[in-house]
Amino acid sequence: MAEIVTGEAVALELPAAAFPSRIAALLIDMAVQVVLFLLVFIPVVATTSGNGSYAAAVFVASYVVVFVGYPTVFETVSRGKTLGKLALGLRVVGDDGSSVRFRQALVRALTGLFEIWSYVLAPVGLISSLVSARGKRIGDIFAGTYVISERVPRPGTLQPAFAVVPPPLAGWAQSLQVDGLSGQAAEAAASYLRRFGELSPSARETLGLRLASTVAAQVSPPPPSGTPPAAYLSAVLAVRRQKDLASAVGAHPGAASWVAPPQQATPFRDEGPAPEQPAPGQPQQPSPAPEPQAAPGGFVPPA
Repeated sequence: MAEIVTGEAVALELPAAAFPSRIAALLIDMAVQVVLFLLVFIPVVATTSGNGSYAAAVFVASYVVVFVGYPTVFETVSRGKTLGKLALGLRVVGDDGSSVRFRQALVRALTGLFEIWSYVLAPVGLISSLVSARGKRIGDIFAGTYVISERVPRPGTLQPAFAVVPPPLAGWAQSLQVDGLSGQAAEAAASYLRRFGELSPSARETLGLRLASTVAAQVSPPPPSGTPPAAYLSAVLAVRRQKDLASAVGAHPGAASWVAPPQQATPFRDEGPAPEQPAPGQPQQPSPAPEPQAAPGGFVPPA
């Protein structure tokens, strides 16, 4: 599992593309490039009337335009995708997780002329992809890029330990609409909650507010003012997961199934000290229901 580093220097899990999927995408792109080359080169050569010099110039120009221009233009315009990568759900990104730039796409394409289309250097690129932790070929090393898989887990595969609704948010969660939540936003929130205990307090607050704001723009209604970002994200994922599971079995979920069991601790909720036990012979007084507390730095949804 590779990681993407956000602008706040917080690492989020985003898997590097597997070797078989990279090879399959490459074969698709190679087939497309060969077809384009033949469509450009053959008609032009057929009209040259045996002019060898002109045919050689057309060959070189067609070769450069197709085998350099195709990956460069596609990866720049589509932010890291060619037709093969689009079919396999892959994308080229910078080492820091940023979108690939024109310079990086051009370096990858120029290197690919020798690394992919040369019988001499092709084994070198293959070995580099196999031994690199992120599956980098030579062009990726020079360009500072690598290929990731954008395919997110199917709905309902989030870890149940984080897909729970804190009890203070149970009433609000019953009316939560999550149909507009994108798969990428859900996976980013799940990754944040999985890494919650490993993040520094400042990173938790900064990244949590950022993710909560992104999610709040896609779901409704907004959370109660002062809701901690982690609690809000966990509640949203819980409702989304429960609705996805209910759709799969054709059942309507109940609000009670969204609430975290009392004995299940979550990484963002402090259970507090255990309640004092009454002395023997004294009647036990029912403890009042806890009031939701707005934690410092709580999430305030956008207006």
